[in-house]
Amino acid sequence: MSELKWFKSSFSSSNESGDCVEVATTPGTVHIRDSKAPQGPTLAVGVDTWAGLVRFVTS
Repeated sequence: MSELKWFKSSFSSSNESGDCVEVATTPGTVHIRDSKAPQGPTLAVGVDTWAGLVRFVTS
């Protein structure tokens, strides 16, 4: 998955110890990982699932 372009939310903490997830997108899939453990496990979900999660956490 090294070919994925990972990014953090602009709402994330700017310091190294901040709790944050990073995401990378491919057609139809959103990949999620812990920014503190970029070599660790990742989670891949469909775009509809991701959109539902974003709606849930922002409501």
